[in-house]
Amino acid sequence: MSGTLPHFLQEPDDAYIVKSNPIKLRCRARPALQIFFKCNGEWVHQNQHTSLEHTELGTGLKIREVMINVSRQQVEDFHGPEDYWCLCVAWSHLGTSKSRKATVRIAYLRKNFEQEPQGMEVPINGMIVLHCRPPEGVPAAEVEWLKNEELVSSLEDINIDTRADHNLIINEARLSDSGNYTCLASNIVARRRSATATVIVFVNGGWSSWTDWSECNVRCGRGIQKRTRTCTNPAPLNGGAFCEGMSVQKSTCTSPCPVDGGWAEWTMWSVCSSECERQRTRECTDPEPKHGGRLCDGAALDTDNCTGDLCIQDRKLLHDVKVPQADMESSNDVALYSGLAAGLVTVVVLVIAVTLYRRNQSEYGVDVIDSSALTGGFQSFSFKSARQGNPLLMNSSMQPDLTVSRTYTGPICFPDSMEKELIPEPALFDPLPDLKVKVHSSFMVSLGVSERAEYHAKAPSQTFPRGVVQEIGGGGGTLRGRGKSQLAPVQPVLVSSMMTGKRPLRTSGVFGHGGGRLVVPNAGVSLLVPHGAIEEDTTWELYMSITQQDSSALSDEGQEILLSPEVTYGPPGLTFSCPVALTVAHCADVSSEDWNIKLKRQTQDNSWEEVMTVEEESTSCYCLLDTQCCHLLVERPGCYALVGEALTQAAGKRLRLAAFGNMEPNFLNYSIRVYCVDDTPHAFQEVVSVERGRGGRLLEEPKTLLFRANSFSLQVSIQDIPQFLWSIKPFTTCQEFSFSQVWCSSQSPLQCAFSLERYSPAANQLSCKISVRQVKGHEQILQVYTTIAENEKDTVPFFTQSDCTITSQTGSRAFKIPLSIHQRICATFDTANAKGKDWQLLAQKLHIDRNLGYFARQTSPSAVILSLWEAQHQERGDLDTLASALEEIGKVQSKHSTSADTLDRISKTIPSSDSTMNRSSEELDANHT
Repeated sequence: MSGTLPHFLQEPDDAYIVKSNPIKLRCRARPALQIFFKCNGEWVHQNQHTSLEHTELGTGLKIREVMINVSRQQVEDFHGPEDYWCLCVAWSHLGTSKSRKATVRIAYLRKNFEQEPQGMEVPINGMIVLHCRPPEGVPAAEVEWLKNEELVSSLEDINIDTRADHNLIINEARLSDSGNYTCLASNIVARRRSATATVIVFVNGGWSSWTDWSECNVRCGRGIQKRTRTCTNPAPLNGGAFCEGMSVQKSTCTSPCPVDGGWAEWTMWSVCSSECERQRTRECTDPEPKHGGRLCDGAALDTDNCTGDLCIQDRKLLHDVKVPQADMESSNDVALYSGLAAGLVTVVVLVIAVTLYRRNQSEYGVDVIDSSALTGGFQSFSFKSARQGNPLLMNSSMQPDLTVSRTYTGPICFPDSMEKELIPEPALFDPLPDLKVKVHSSFMVSLGVSERAEYHAKAPSQTFPRGVVQEIGGGGGTLRGRGKSQLAPVQPVLVSSMMTGKRPLRTSGVFGHGGGRLVVPNAGVSLLVPHGAIEEDTTWELYMSITQQDSSALSDEGQEILLSPEVTYGPPGLTFSCPVALTVAHCADVSSEDWNIKLKRQTQDNSWEEVMTVEEESTSCYCLLDTQCCHLLVERPGCYALVGEALTQAAGKRLRLAAFGNMEPNFLNYSIRVYCVDDTPHAFQEVVSVERGRGGRLLEEPKTLLFRANSFSLQVSIQDIPQFLWSIKPFTTCQEFSFSQVWCSSQSPLQCAFSLERYSPAANQLSCKISVRQVKGHEQILQVYTTIAENEKDTVPFFTQSDCTITSQTGSRAFKIPLSIHQRICATFDTANAKGKDWQLLAQKLHIDRNLGYFARQTSPSAVILSLWEAQHQERGDLDTLASALEEIGKVQSKHSTSADTLDRISKTIPSSDSTMNRSSEELDANHT
């Protein structure tokens, strides 16, 4: 065996120098007399070798092991076409043997990835491909993938493949695959992490099946039925698209009305029977009772003696047998007719007595006069408290309490930040007690009309209607001829909404990047321009106006009515970066589903186009319909109006009722005028304009009446007039408006007048009741208590109040939510995550969870939702609800979640309703730092 060539038991391996640490190369051979290293073609000096030698026990051959060190400096100093290399040469008696070459390289791993994974949104069951090219390094880096800081293994999940060129491939995405992915590259030198890529697996919404059609909402006649479906098959998740189309379908239906049965003709008499009787029958078939109708009243069988009572039974004439019965029937008939005669005489006597009594008490009768006026519109006069115990003013010693204070929370315009006491002069609203009206600090504009507030523009040059007002006999019930006798006929009239020389309701303001709010005073109309809607370093003069002429927004079919004023905002061509919130008051009763309400917009050729139906899903506009207001998110300036079509007779609209009065020039006649207008603030201003010019006084707090679409008229009557102090001309105590007059009145207020005459100038107090009722409908009572002042002609004809010049606010003062909190909420909710806590949840908690497809197309859905919340809560101004919603959302998430902690901090930052609303966002942040 000693005569063999050396055989290497261990050859040098490739090695990497890490940092400045040298490496060792080893060789071992047998039999070997000597072993030397040769590096890069040169022999390594013997002094640099470390040798070990021993004899193998079984064979007696010598085994030699040699080691050398290679430093970083040696490798760096070598400049050759190849990497630094070394090999071993071993000698024996028969010759030499060479080992393999071992390369020595300096190990490193660069910092920057050649390609990092990118975040992506993938539909469910789609393919996810995340690319990763690790940094350059020696040796080459190995790649691993982390999901939410946990290692991803393709061995545990066959749906995942990590073998394809360092890429991560998920063949069919699942909801559980949403998360934060990181590419991890490592070698013997270092470990590098790529930027995190967020993967969101979303689910597009799908419609469920339609429900069955509901029952017809009326028991008899034409009604509606509906069916619904929900976007839950599946429900949209993680920012998935919402279902397109309508969630509610309505259809007209007809329920068969009950048909009461009716008798058909009698049949022919039957043949005379052995008992000397004949019979005939009839059937309840003309018509037959259907659909729960009543059966016919009476007998279906009739019998009659067919021998003239000469038939023999038991050897006696049938006549003799029936004599006692006939005598009894005769006596019963006499008693019956005697009672009827006595009753008739009694009724006649009572009628004559009542007639004589009424003739002695009053010479006047009651009649119902019909009118042919055709239009009218109106607004609510918003009183927040009930009258403090009106006394019967017949007792002049009972004085009103002038110390009672009433509090109103809705100012007419933007007041100063400090609370003010407004003490009005004796005016239009006398003889209501002169009360101190306390206006709470708020920069919101009331959608109603405050008790002693007016439109803060200059009084019109002429306050009588421009249109011709019908005069019948020159009575005091018309707008003209008030000085004539109270005996002239009185008829309901219509007050034209266009006053001669009256300027249109219009307001304007200059707005910039900070946004703001623009308000038409006393009209229930406002415009909210969000922060950032206008570009930076840009300002626009925005305006809003209310059309004062007859509406052209209604369809030609005549089934639609105007439910709100026609509101225009501009200028035309203005483009916002996000929707603006337009708030418009309406008069529809939306407590039931008996309306088909549409939003219309006027085109350039002055025609009207339908923008959307309120209950339909739309991506071009959003409509939030509250009880008294409609909040619109619109993007295009123009003229907008709400119109409605009654689907059933149960549909109703609100009427505002108000009674005004004043002495006529002869100081004996007192005129009471009752107005019925649409229950919107703008409509009531028409009444205010008319009464301001006439010197009228409000006699009772305005009230609301629900007027149904049942085709029945509206009756106004005056009752309980003191007969010994006042008189009213004949046939005028009750007046009537036809159904079409009231239902279609949207521009001009309806008015009827009662003219009363006092018997003596000493009668200076008047009390009566005014009843306003819809036939087969609701009724309201206006109770009048007033004192007739002798110097009434010298009193102020209307209330006095300083002009309101602040109709717009800009910047942070116009918003309830401070800008810093607004931005933090948007940053938290605009980004969807795997747990689903995004802007959709915010909308749900704020009860803005319909037509979410509109928000999905916005750049910042959360910002648009908050703008709508601002518009909806402009009157109440309470941020507690927003803070509570954020706290509730935070509780849903884990307490260790970063987003939950963020929500908790935001909700605590929001000031409570008791804190000062004008505190800046910087102060809020400083207080909570």
